[in-house]
Amino acid sequence: MRSPSMRRLGLPTVLALALALFGLAPSASAAEPGPAELTFSSDAATTTPGGTVNLSMTLTNNKTYDLWFVYQTLSPTWLTTQRPDLKYAVTGCSLATANGSTPCSGTGPNDLGTNYGTPIPPGQSRTVTLTMQVAPDSGCNGNIGFYSYFYAEFSDKTNVSGGPVYTPETRVLCS
Repeated sequence: MRSPSMRRLGLPTVLALALALFGLAPSASAAEPGPAELTFSSDAATTTPGGTVNLSMTLTNNKTYDLWFVYQTLSPTWLTTQRPDLKYAVTGCSLATANGSTPCSGTGPNDLGTNYGTPIPPGQSRTVTLTMQVAPDSGCNGNIGFYSYFYAEFSDKTNVSGGPVYTPETRVLCS
């Protein structure tokens, strides 16, 4: 016969084992950053029709090898696509460098990776800022948000995929 303490440990132990077997158990390394990390920030949480918002994307190389190549997509979230009255466009792109900002090589929603100015040395970051223009006749009281996937290759011939990474949402307000 099992003791009462064995019965109390039974269910939690079985659950922990099941989570570990299916790869869902938390690990000690979960707090450590991956080989490449993509983060977003925005200079405004709200805007009005006709306004602009700067969306900054920072890619950090957490490896001990150069990051040689990046491919990144940027797509509107599902909720953003459900509001056809929200009208916006990416109208500018700049890369922050030690000598100031320089124009990006492209502003489209695909292949944003070329804008980071690779290679990125170990431990360094690159920040690209996209300017989003909300149309003067845009609808109101909706959120504009994006998500991104990226793929990065390093000089040690390894690669990593990441995402989805979500941007802060911008609320379009009318006065």
